Amino acid sequence: MTRYALAVDVGGTKMEAALVDEHGVLERGSRSRRATGRDATPESLDDAIATLISHALSRLPDDAELVGVGIGSAGPIDRNVGQILPVNMPAARGYGLADAVRTTASGLLGRALPTVFGHDGGALALAESWLGATKDARSSLSIVVSTGVGGGFVVNGAYIPGATGNAGHLGQVRREGGLTLEEIASGPASAAWAQQQGWTGSTGEDLARDATAGDAIARAAIERSAKAVGEALADAATLVDLDMVAIGGGFSRVSADYIDLVQQALTASAAHEYSRRTRVVRSGLGDEGPLIGAAALVLR
Repeated sequence: MTRYALAVDVGGTKMEAALVDEHGVLERGSRSRRATGRDATPESLDDAIATLISHALSRLPDDAELVGVGIGSAGPIDRNVGQILPVNMPAARGYGLADAVRTTASGLLGRALPTVFGHDGGALALAESWLGATKDARSSLSIVVSTGVGGGFVVNGAYIPGATGNAGHLGQVRREGGLTLEEIASGPASAAWAQQQGWTGSTGEDLARDATAGDAIARAAIERSAKAVGEALADAATLVDLDMVAIGGGFSRVSADYIDLVQQALTASAAHEYSRRTRVVRSGLGDEGPLIGAAALVLR
């Protein structure tokens, strides 16, 4: 009998759910999504949870053993009480996500279902450590550079949640001029900075296109983002003694050499030989990573 977990991933723009087996493979047809966004409310999240979980459980194989639910959510979160406190869904602040998912899944299944709740960055880090780019690392950080910047730590194969489940919020560390890393290096922040320099595009995709075509401002915005990420990672590597960092997210693909630029900035900025040895690699799991990570909270 194959063990499965129900995986739920909650972000600022969408919520997804799927069944994931003990080998980290998503069950065909079980994955679905619903929009969230800044207007998300407890009521709209309740509705999304009911729809997504019902769909996923309808695809549970007859011979499967469903062992629990894993939830990864954008943060901040309070893992101790199961609540989310998201900056990008202000009306959902204090929402009891863990209880809502547990109650819905258990009700549909007809039995109590163990539920494990974590920050989405930590879930992603666990997935990368299990099946992705950092599986050979002893101490790793996995991050996403996209609309926001976030991440999580894994040490010796174990997810390190911190006191409330928020360890890895790299995007909220302060950098130049008191700005957070996210306010400098994310896709929207990079596009906004380029516009202030006279660039006429509007999105990260526009930056990628124009930089490839030789636009100096677009290229400078990409290099500025990578430099800020690399310098922040140098600090993290010095503090936590990392041997590997995996980077994913849409904006990390804005140029073919983005990962190389981050590595160069980390190596140049790191204070000690051990932190200068930290390797930066591209995430290995693509857009399935957050769901695999949520499932890994239960399966690993």
